[in-house]
Amino acid sequence: MPGSGFRPPSSPRPDFSLVVPLYNEEENVDALVDELEEVLIPLGAFEVLAVDDGSTDRTLSLLLKRQKTFPQLRIVKLAKNSGQSTAVCAGFDQARADIVLMMDGDLQNDPHDFPKILEALKEADGVSGARIHRKDPWIRRISSKVANFIRNKLSGDHVIDSASGIKGFRKEVLSKIPRFNGMHRFLPTLVRMVGGKVVEVPVNHRERHAGTAKYGVGNRAFRAFRDLLGVRWLKSRLILYECELLIEDREEAPKERDKAC
Repeated sequence: MPGSGFRPPSSPRPDFSLVVPLYNEEENVDALVDELEEVLIPLGAFEVLAVDDGSTDRTLSLLLKRQKTFPQLRIVKLAKNSGQSTAVCAGFDQARADIVLMMDGDLQNDPHDFPKILEALKEADGVSGARIHRKDPWIRRISSKVANFIRNKLSGDHVIDSASGIKGFRKEVLSKIPRFNGMHRFLPTLVRMVGGKVVEVPVNHRERHAGTAKYGVGNRAFRAFRDLLGVRWLKSRLILYECELLIEDREEAPKERDKAC
């Protein structure tokens, strides 16, 4: 098995699912779960899918401990470290709700933004958070702006903040998009490619107070550019069509034709 899940669902289908990929975030697990409990419980029936991407620290054991007192928490354990796109897809596949939210596990995304994302999803297939005042080091902010500009030029799309980790989608549209390593960086574009409507809403962004970033500026830029070329290729070759299956009224059809069929 490529991964395994703990605590099979027994409650009715939730109103929304939240997917949180985690890799070596032991210093953030408790604070993350505390904040999610505080923010999400008033919003309705929900589940949190914490996807452990082959962590080598105490991330998984801490999640299992918190699951005992947080029944909405479901844990998906990948057999090995497979990358953020794979972790996100594993969460999408396990999500039981028609609405799927997502955020990073480093606490830089603010779950208090989920009410506005849920509201925007009433009129859209996807909602992407645009970080207005980023709390990253200046070199990361500048490189992100440059990468975003290049991305929009090459993809023919316009997304204010493609690297934002906080988003929401209708599960139906997620089932239609192509999957590949690096896809998590292009979810708004991919949803638009299959005919979905995507809007952006301003969201809060916070400093990372614990743990370490998993990507450096250099390797992030290289991977993003490589994946962007793949998206450009895919967009030019994607097959999309609409059709209607017309069925003959067989009761009025001639008997001879009936026999021929």
